[in-house]
This record gives sequence, C-alpha cells and structure tokens, in this order.
Amino acid sequence: MCNSTRHTRYHPQAQQANHTFSTSPRPPHQQSKIQFCPSFNAYSIHSKFFINVKISKDEDEEGYWLTPASRLLLRDEPSNIAPFALALLDPILVDPLHHVGEWFQNDSPSPFITKHGRTLWEYTEIEPRWNQLFNEGMASDARFVSSVLVKECRQVFEGLKSMVDVGGGTGAFARAITEAFPGLKCNVLDLPHVVDGLEGDNNLSYVVGDMFESIPPADAVFLKCIFHDWSDEECIKLLGKCKEAIMEKGGKVIIVEMVLGDEKEDNYETQVLFDMLMMADVSGKERTEKEWAALFLAAGFTNYNIIPVLGLRSVIEVFP
Repeated sequence: MCNSTRHTRYHPQAQQANHTFSTSPRPPHQQSKIQFCPSFNAYSIHSKFFINVKISKDEDEEGYWLTPASRLLLRDEPSNIAPFALALLDPILVDPLHHVGEWFQNDSPSPFITKHGRTLWEYTEIEPRWNQLFNEGMASDARFVSSVLVKECRQVFEGLKSMVDVGGGTGAFARAITEAFPGLKCNVLDLPHVVDGLEGDNNLSYVVGDMFESIPPADAVFLKCIFHDWSDEECIKLLGKCKEAIMEKGGKVIIVEMVLGDEKEDNYETQVLFDMLMMADVSGKERTEKEWAALFLAAGFTNYNIIPVLGLRSVIEVFP
C-alpha cells in the first residue's frame, strides 16, 4: 500500500494493482512516512497478504502483489469479505477483550456486558451504526460461504424441497442457495429489527421469530455461525427445536461452524483467537468434534458428518 511508482511501473500485474497502490504524487506529510513502509510490507508478506514480485527480469528490484487472502478484501471482488473483517475488528467487538481482567473480578456474565452494559444482541437492537455494520458483515460472509458450498458441497442441498435459515440475517445465503437450487424454498428466520421490511420472492420468505421458541417445519434447518454464540445448555435446547422442525426420515440439520482441530494444525491459532472472541462478546465458544458429538447426542440425534471445506470452518450434517 506504500510502494513508490518505480516499484510498480515495470511489472504488468503490479500496474494492474494501481487501484490498491496509489502512485500519485504525495504531500510532504505522507512522503515522510514512506520510510516506514518496509515494516508494514514485511509483516504483510509474513501474514501472506502480500507476496514479493520481480519488477523486471533485468533488475533486482522487487515489488508487492496481492495473494488470494488479500483479494478477499477487495470490494470489487464478487466474494469479498471486507465488511465481515470490518465488523470483527470494530471496537464494539474488540474492546471487551481489554476488560477480561475486570470481568474476572465482577459478577457480569461477559466482558462485553462489563464494557457496554448490555448483551451484544441488545446493543445491536439499539445502535443503528453497529446494527448495519453487523448485518453487512454477516451478509458478506454468507455470500462467501454460499459461493464455496454451491461449488464444493452441492450434495448437501440436492434433493431438498424446503429449508429454514435460522438467524439468516438479511437473507444473503438463502438467496444464493435458492438461485443455485431453483426447486428449493427457503424461509429466513430472524429477529424483528433484522428482517422487518425485507421482501422475499417466490422461493424466499422472511419469518420473524425466536429460534429458541419455534422453528418453521422444513426438510432441513441451516445454521451458520449460530451455536458458537451460546452455552452448551442453550445449544442443546436449540438443537431440540431443530429436531422438532425436520422430518424424522430424510430431514437434517446443516451447520457451518468451526471444529477445533489439533494445535499442530496451521489454522489452530486463528481458531482459538475466535474462541476468545466468542468468550468475550457472547459467553460462547468454539468446539472440538468431541464436544459437538456430545451436543448432538444430548439433543437426540443419532449421526453426523463433518465436511472440512471452508478453511477454519466446516459443514456439519446432523441426522435424527
């Protein structure tokens, strides 16, 4: 983001990156800060957000180019997750981590409540800026997830006639799935401040409701990043509502969540950081396969299938 013009002018790909790396003349107060760019670039390369590229076959100059990870943050990319990243890094979610010590010494249920005085869901209802940022973030993640599942996991949705997307927000995932599977009708179940005023179509409808009270009947119930927000007891209750909603034969619950792996795996550090974030913001947690299996058994399910297709997250099919 901070290279000078001479670092990009000879490399065809680098020239294509002019929308990312500005080459226009800089005012003096910006020019003086270019000396700090190597630190930023070194960290970005180590984090696999940039790679080194040769500027010319005849010269030793190097420039920087985008990786698949950083491309996901470009707003003109179809499956960009920039809004999701902005929501995760917003002070509303991050600041509670600075209050963990205080939380251990008080009777508050979570660091989020210690910091903000109310739960995340209560805060989302009363704060328009955060409500919009949160919904846009979840929608961008839903579009990314749906693009992967439609390509890599079609078998999960083939044959379904009806599905409920629980906590489906503004319906980004449901819309993508119903477009990919025209014979599938989908209800999006969420709270009033999320779905009020939204319009569906022939295959997509919005339902106002509380997932802990009732879930509309369907062939399948879909839940993306829902269970990690809740305690084991609440998850068992929610799974029970899912079981009531699906058919005894042929029905299933489809979950998109992390399955914590071995600490030797490359993505383990990121997974446990998400686990910390869930603890701080919603008194929730990420779970191992053993913990997932215990929840399914306690809720009366007999079998499950884990498909590790989404990097940090997996698709979990759960059967009655």
